[in-house]
Amino acid sequence: MFIFLFCISGQIFGQNIDINILKDINLNRYSGADASMQFLTNTSDVVAVGTPLALLAVGFIKNDAAYKKEGINAAVAVIGTYGVGYILKKSINRNRPYVTYPFLQNYKIENDSSFPSGSTSVAFSAATSLSLSHPKWYVIAPAALYATGVGYSRLHLGVHYPSDVLAGAVLGAGSAFVSRQLNKILVNEFRKRKVKNQLSNK
Repeated sequence: MFIFLFCISGQIFGQNIDINILKDINLNRYSGADASMQFLTNTSDVVAVGTPLALLAVGFIKNDAAYKKEGINAAVAVIGTYGVGYILKKSINRNRPYVTYPFLQNYKIENDSSFPSGSTSVAFSAATSLSLSHPKWYVIAPAALYATGVGYSRLHLGVHYPSDVLAGAVLGAGSAFVSRQLNKILVNEFRKRKVKNQLSNK
């Protein structure tokens, strides 16, 4: 999975294209929006944690098994996103773009490595989980817009390459899909064993 994400981002964005896109966005940005973009970035962790908690809360309040299941799916997706993202950051250890290209106007100094964008990944994880839980246009559109906005904010602020953001989006959305599939496999396996035990006890 690590190699897949790295190869995808490398193929789509050569280093020259990567930095040129970032330059166009970062150096031509409206600097008055910097604080707002940083605020948008900062909401990603809150939304990522809050989404599964909200789904679980509704599930327990209403005693609704479907909401509980969706909450668990979202929680697993977010945990997986954080975990895989951490491993990727440590293993690839890509410098932030403003370190390699000092002419970039970064809003703040980030203490970890660049690839992938953690804020983007958890935003897409939460947005995808919510969209899969409620596949309605009025849920999907705002969720997608929010996650895309978080990704854009990382470029606006000069702290990530486009390939970092792309990899984060793939990681986050992919984690949400994988979480649901794992849940289906586990539920089906549990049902098979339950039926098997019932038949053997007859």
